[in-house]
Amino acid sequence: MDPSRRGHQIFSPRRRHAARSLLRTGAEADRIALGLPRPARQQGGVSDHGGHIHLVLPDPTERAACFRALAAGSRRVVRSFANADAWLEAGAEHEGGLLLFHWRQPGPTSGAALLDRIAGRANTTIFVAADRLSIAESRAILRGGVQDLLPAPLDPRLVRRAVDRSLGDWHLRQDALTRHRDAEMRLAALTPRERDIVGAIAAGLGNKAIARRLDLSPRTVEVHRANIMRRAQVGSVAELLRLQFIAESAGEPPKPIRFGA
Repeated sequence: MDPSRRGHQIFSPRRRHAARSLLRTGAEADRIALGLPRPARQQGGVSDHGGHIHLVLPDPTERAACFRALAAGSRRVVRSFANADAWLEAGAEHEGGLLLFHWRQPGPTSGAALLDRIAGRANTTIFVAADRLSIAESRAILRGGVQDLLPAPLDPRLVRRAVDRSLGDWHLRQDALTRHRDAEMRLAALTPRERDIVGAIAAGLGNKAIARRLDLSPRTVEVHRANIMRRAQVGSVAELLRLQFIAESAGEPPKPIRFGA
């Protein structure tokens, strides 16, 4: 095997310096070196168990410490890489999830280039570790949609807290997005006339007022309302109005940037 592709291991102090020359790493070598159980395989994104977490950290000691802090006591899939090029070559960018990378990257792909490549991807939450940033770099990070900016060198406990909080936020966003899509789908089953009636109900109109507004008979309005309840799969006007509110609300709230909280 090409030595540049081997996963990093936890060496004795005498050999740790030599490990810094390795430019490739992998989650399997990390898992064996740290004595952690093999995680359950999952497909794409952040799952109900916590999902994929990708570490792209050049320093092997820092990388191992963060790996251990994030993987211990959880069912998360944690993958680690020594640089951005190794992460890209492994195809990990297509998995989604949470990515923590150091702004100063060795190799052809810089931290700025990596952020440009992945910025705006809905399935990826981005964390950046940095020590000193210029004004231009700070602006690039803000424009790139970074979720959190963590001070380097990284404190594994701080990393664990930040990631736990972010994954909690992610699950809330996913729940909101699921409800939003479900509400849209159920209301999409209504006819244009039925949607007009839903709008009138939301405005607080009764059957007679709706009939006058839409030039219908009250009996026709009653029939439409019964069909609306059936097609939208709701049991009351309150449920219907709640469904409409969810459908009209944004599916995912904006992600605020935090600074090492």
